[in-house]
Amino acid sequence: MIIKILGSGCKNCITLTENTKAALAEAGVDAEVIKVIDIQDIMAYGVISTPALVIDEKVVSFGKVLKPKEIIKILETVR
Repeated sequence: MIIKILGSGCKNCITLTENTKAALAEAGVDAEVIKVIDIQDIMAYGVISTPALVIDEKVVSFGKVLKPKEIIKILETVR
């Protein structure tokens, strides 16, 4: 599983990255977490507002900072 955090590196993007790593650890899911900060790469996903969460090339959330429990619920639906 490859998870991408799309964002410029702002506080919200950093928090989403931390929450994602916490969710993966809590759920016992092995995944690669990649931060995407290049605006052209972010726009390629059709995301208007960041931070955004992409799991296996599918945008699952954008414009908000998800809590670890919310991320775990998403992970359960994409497995």
